[in-house]
Amino acid sequence: MPLPTHDAVMEALDRVIDPELRRPVTDLGMVSSVDIAEDGVVSVEVLLTVAGCPLKDTITADTQREVGSVEGVTGVQVSLGVMNDEQKAELRRRLRGGAAEPVVPFTQPGNLTRVYAVTSGKGGVGKSSVTANLAAAMAAQGLSVGVVDADIYGFSIPRMLGVDRVPTQLDGMIVPPVAHGVKVISIGMFVEDKQPVVWRGPMLHRAVQQFLSDVFWGDLDVLLLDLPPGTGDVTISVAQLLPNAEILVVTTPQTAAAEVAERTGLIAAQTHQKVVGVIENMSYMPQPDGSRLEIFGSGGGAIVSASLSETLGYEVPLLAQLPLDIRLREGSDTGCPAVVADDGKPAADAPAALELSAVAQRLSHRARGLAGKSLGVTPA
Repeated sequence: MPLPTHDAVMEALDRVIDPELRRPVTDLGMVSSVDIAEDGVVSVEVLLTVAGCPLKDTITADTQREVGSVEGVTGVQVSLGVMNDEQKAELRRRLRGGAAEPVVPFTQPGNLTRVYAVTSGKGGVGKSSVTANLAAAMAAQGLSVGVVDADIYGFSIPRMLGVDRVPTQLDGMIVPPVAHGVKVISIGMFVEDKQPVVWRGPMLHRAVQQFLSDVFWGDLDVLLLDLPPGTGDVTISVAQLLPNAEILVVTTPQTAAAEVAERTGLIAAQTHQKVVGVIENMSYMPQPDGSRLEIFGSGGGAIVSASLSETLGYEVPLLAQLPLDIRLREGSDTGCPAVVADDGKPAADAPAALELSAVAQRLSHRARGLAGKSLGVTPA
């Protein structure tokens, strides 16, 4: 049997994807050496970004599998090292595309990431549950998705998406953990358990700015931001940092909640952002006989939709009316969103999850104009 060639082994290593950075280890400069012995045993040294990398076993197993599939390879030995300061600096330069200083990538010319800021007038209407499930549903539909938990005081996204480890840090660059195919960042990953966050305006703005610029998001199709309720400092910061972000309003059928939700949507008139729709949560409880028990009243979402449409001068659709669904609550508590609970799909007996999956499909397939975008072509 002929010995494997160096090119064949490197081609196999191209298929080894770093679980956090989502790029081939060869592109990231993580392959330090490749040695092919006369008996066909291949020795590969892979450099980790940090010594205690929580996913080193995954990288080792993927390397053994891909290299082991090359014709002529009789065995694979993987050794792990750690990048030195120069190698880490080069990695940061590659990830930032050569940019010396961190920038908010979603505002750069040519960036096509859709940014949705999910907001509500009051707390407790299910805004974070909607955000987490929309993100997981979009990822399950094949999109590259990120979530910023911008609810600094009331962060809950890590639990809802089942993130239980801290982000990897590369000398100022933060690599977000991935759960259910979604990249996630939250202030909850940086504070002790049950420790409250007691910050004021400037610190809140800086936190949101760092989440957008210092985190390596890669090439995202969709970025979702879980905003705090109301129209406070964080909402204003997001409008400043992400002027092209589109607003998604979450409310309940209750008239009191709907009135407050209207004010949240109307901030778009001042920030020149677009409201893409309204989601009414906890709309009703399905009954065994097929009827609906409207515990919190009815019509709140439709009222918000009609009012915003009239005031803003364009249609703001009511995207969904989500029933009370125990599967949605259970998924949020266990870190497995209901939209992917059934082998990557919503369970048939989870009506709210089915509705959210349909909303995710609708939001991710909206028509997108190219006005103001560079096409990268020049006349002949």
